[in-house]
Amino acid sequence: MTISASQWGLPTASRRALLIHGMTMSSQSWQGVAELLVADGFFVVAPNLLGHAGRQSTDYRVSNIAEDLRSYFVMGTSYDVIIGHSFGGPVTLSLLPFLPKTKDTTVILLDPALEVTEEKLEMNKQLVMNELARIRTPEEHMAENPAWSRRDCMSRVLGMATYDGAGGIEMFRQNTPWSFSGLIKDIPPNVKVTVLVSDPKFNDILESVPRDVERLNSRVLTGIGHWIQYELPRAIMDEIPLPRAKL
Repeated sequence: MTISASQWGLPTASRRALLIHGMTMSSQSWQGVAELLVADGFFVVAPNLLGHAGRQSTDYRVSNIAEDLRSYFVMGTSYDVIIGHSFGGPVTLSLLPFLPKTKDTTVILLDPALEVTEEKLEMNKQLVMNELARIRTPEEHMAENPAWSRRDCMSRVLGMATYDGAGGIEMFRQNTPWSFSGLIKDIPPNVKVTVLVSDPKFNDILESVPRDVERLNSRVLTGIGHWIQYELPRAIMDEIPLPRAKL
């Protein structure tokens, strides 16, 4: 592969996981979850998406960012688990056509950014630009987010520091209107999707999760904010089926 990524565990492990980070993050944001997965017998791969970790492009549409990851599925490469956070949610759903048709796959979406109004999109863009203008220190993140570890705070700073600011503006512009809930309405028969949603008092993401979709489950995490992988990584692990040998 020619694109950058982080890896954890042994390639010979019996199970494989692919982790897709969110906007302004990097592959290293998955460190905590990856360590839990490795302890449970996984080999873990987390790519750095276009526009992140120094990876520049002129095409930041979700479909192209997903196409950029196609090399992770060459020669029938499959994954037992694929996890996507926030912006990584629609990217993850765009990967479903790349999956082998006969491999059972668990997909877990953490606060996926499926539907965003133009007004909120503009507000989010401004928040990102403000953060880029003054990147906060790990200590500041720790003060604002007591549930985060210092490692998590450092990975948050790393994500912002290596994010392509100019490309970030294009990322918002090229994906307007921001509407990706349709990607979740036709789940392949060998795939099960679980959406973990942060407490509705923090955002309105639950409203954009489709109802009555076969092989789709959703779960609200009371008291948990947008950074589920930092605040409650065990909730993610609870959604991963045990291997049959352990049943």
